[in-house]
Amino acid sequence: QVQLVESGGGLVQDGGSLRLSCAASGRIFSSYHMGWFRQAPGKEREFVAAITRSDGSTLYTDSVKGRFTISRDNAKNTVYLQMNSLKLEDTAVYYCAADRTWSTMVRGRTNAMDYWGKGTLVTVSS
Repeated sequence: QVQLVESGGGLVQDGGSLRLSCAASGRIFSSYHMGWFRQAPGKEREFVAAITRSDGSTLYTDSVKGRFTISRDNAKNTVYLQMNSLKLEDTAVYYCAADRTWSTMVRGRTNAMDYWGKGTLVTVSS
């Protein structure tokens, strides 16, 4: 079992920054690709960013490229999402995810994901 706990969400003004953290416990963190997803009210959960378990390669959805940065610290069993230049449309509940299969992560196969956190709310105000 892997338990994922997100933190760092909150209220921020348009153009501001936040850093989300996801702390993992349980099985070996370094065995899992890690990712962030988000779900806005009335919308489906969508892929935001992912980082590989080995070489730290990253992938982002187009709408956050150049603004968000995903990183991981295997020594601390933690993955981060640095979010800069936040926009109103970034408002959502952000979920941390872990999976052994890269394709599951980046294709956003939410029903097939190994583990999910409970989410943290990010609200961007004007």
